[in-house]
Amino acid sequence: MTAWDIKPQGVQGQLKVTGTHAGDLEKALTALVTTMSEAATAAGTAVPGTDAAQPVQGPVPVGAAPLSTPTLGPVASGLSQYLELRQGYLKSMSERIQSAVLGAAKATNEYMAGDLDAAKHAQDAAKAVRLDLLKDAPGGNK
Repeated sequence: MTAWDIKPQGVQGQLKVTGTHAGDLEKALTALVTTMSEAATAAGTAVPGTDAAQPVQGPVPVGAAPLSTPTLGPVASGLSQYLELRQGYLKSMSERIQSAVLGAAKATNEYMAGDLDAAKHAQDAAKAVRLDLLKDAPGGNK
């Protein structure tokens, strides 16, 4: 059987690199959502002559700016639907990356624990050998 040769420091280094790239992916996705939201607001409406933001009726505290809500049109609706449909895929990507990193770390830890356990058994077995009995064996020292 071929022996395993896992170097925990190498695994740790690769997990750090993967974690860095996962962080970059998170930043890119956050930027995507922010940019698409801004694009949706900037796209305006399909109604000629309307502003991108119309004042909301109601009392406003003295000195406060008037409240407004963006009026969104078909482009905003399309971008919103696109993100809604992709949300599951993006969440799945994140979960898979997390599972892969945690699984690799756990597997490496279990591998190292197995190595330590095997070494302990080998040491215990060596302690149990009675050297006085070996001296009478053929080829032994007398």
